[in-house]
Amino acid sequence: MRAGDLVVFPTETVYGLGANASNPAAVRKIFEVKGRPPDHPVIVHLDDPRYLHRWVSSVPPVAEQLAAKFWPGPLTLILPKADNVNDIVTGGQVSIGIRVPSHPIAQQLLNAFGGGIAAPSANRYGRLSPTKPEHVRDELGGAVGVILDGGDSPIGLESTIVSCLDNEARLLRPGFVTRSQLEQVVGHLAIGGVAPRAPGDRALHYAPSTPLEIVPSDDLEVRAGELTARQEKAAVLAMRPPLQTQRHMTWINAGKRPDIYAHNLYNHLRTLDRAGCVRIFVQSLPEGERWAAILDRLQRASGMGDDSLEFSVS
Repeated sequence: MRAGDLVVFPTETVYGLGANASNPAAVRKIFEVKGRPPDHPVIVHLDDPRYLHRWVSSVPPVAEQLAAKFWPGPLTLILPKADNVNDIVTGGQVSIGIRVPSHPIAQQLLNAFGGGIAAPSANRYGRLSPTKPEHVRDELGGAVGVILDGGDSPIGLESTIVSCLDNEARLLRPGFVTRSQLEQVVGHLAIGGVAPRAPGDRALHYAPSTPLEIVPSDDLEVRAGELTARQEKAAVLAMRPPLQTQRHMTWINAGKRPDIYAHNLYNHLRTLDRAGCVRIFVQSLPEGERWAAILDRLQRASGMGDDSLEFSVS
């Protein structure tokens, strides 16, 4: 990494494709490997908040409160960038995304490296984030020489993102840290907005190659049956077993626990994506903030994401 190469490493959310954040040429390699738009900012990972001053021009009080509560952990804060930060890291913006991950391997890497690591998710741009080392190998092949194997990602969804610009806490992407948990710390929490721009803000993101559609539970067998009746393969990600089995149908029962569903989501979608099906049908999810991050990713995967919200990928 000090030589300007890329390293894939595990975090508690998903696997990251890391480069020396202080080396613009190294960061540029991330964009080349991922096929990522050059105006898309990347998150800088630190091992400790005490190094924030190297990357940000100021730390608003609301950010200090959130960092004290949730770092290390699956929370990214958008802060005013320091003058020395290269535009390739921020997408040319005056803000920067910072995270202090809690995964022990990420912490060891950051501590040994002694600097900030720029790291979006270790996948092709717009595709499913990797939660296992084999996901990275399948997608990036030999483009990255080193993959630090941390097993399955404990959480399995990308971090919660909160903008702290102008000392206003604004939720830009739901994640494992929920809205109510954030509001217990900062009080009122604004939602969405058009700025700052952050990674992953396209309507179609976190997507399998197979078209994905969210449908009500009662319609799963009907919609799948329309395809299988034509001898076409259908895939289903549900929260229950099928009412009846059908030829040419691949069905995964992901269960009803949001933590387990989230942990397995991208792995399940990859399995269904490899099944050679015409379409993936996903059972509509329950209401509630523990499902909010999962619903957000599935809406993005279906191409029905909300572009008024801003997102990131690690």
